[in-house]
Amino acid sequence: MGDAYCSDCKRSTEVVFDHSAGDTVCSECGLVLESHSIDETSEWRTFANESGDNDPVRVGGPTNPLLTDGGLSTVISKPNGTTSDFLSSSLGRWQNRGSNPDRSLILAFKTIATMSDRLGLVATIKDRANEIYKKVEDQKSSRGRNQDAILAACLYIACRQEDKPRTVKEICSVANGATKKEIGRAKEYIVKQLELEMGQSVEMGTIHAGDFMRRFCSNLGMTNQTVKAAQESVQKSEEFDIRYLDFLICRYA
Repeated sequence: MGDAYCSDCKRSTEVVFDHSAGDTVCSECGLVLESHSIDETSEWRTFANESGDNDPVRVGGPTNPLLTDGGLSTVISKPNGTTSDFLSSSLGRWQNRGSNPDRSLILAFKTIATMSDRLGLVATIKDRANEIYKKVEDQKSSRGRNQDAILAACLYIACRQEDKPRTVKEICSVANGATKKEIGRAKEYIVKQLELEMGQSVEMGTIHAGDFMRRFCSNLGMTNQTVKAAQESVQKSEEFDIRYLDFLICRYA
């Protein structure tokens, strides 16, 4: 909706933009004020107005503030075929010489994204796990450790902090071979490193039985009536301060 001068109404009226036809139509008399307009905006939603950035319109992907260049570096693709001309070969050699300092971070973020997708986690948890890993990586103290366990532990901590906890067994199922023991050790190591960096304890959130119950009931194929009865049981246990079930979940999560 907008305002424009209508020659039939002899005054400024509200107009409607028909994006499919490219027409500008007067909302009062229906006169087509302009036809076949060219839409110069982007062909997809960029959410640029929400983030405060300039609209990239038709170029590039989203930026990543965790990477040195924002994730907007240029990669020269390999030429087709087995042979290549001198120009392509030179460009390829220059690209190899200027190695990307964020290559390990990009691979780690891809691994976290893959694990998140396999667990059906939302983007906020994935982004939190990326932030946690970046903090640990910046301290340069994780070298020589099991990277699969480190990445899995970052995802476990992110789930806890976003109030969408997953058990260690669930995380282990997508951790590329890392064991529950290795993930547990990695989690303790990461928490310790974060506490040293921030100078305070890391808030992990409290695990309750209700956090897992609905998902477990869904995996077991229980009926809605059974799920409702289980929810009522959990509520009663909390009212009577029965913490044994919560203790078991926290102990083995």
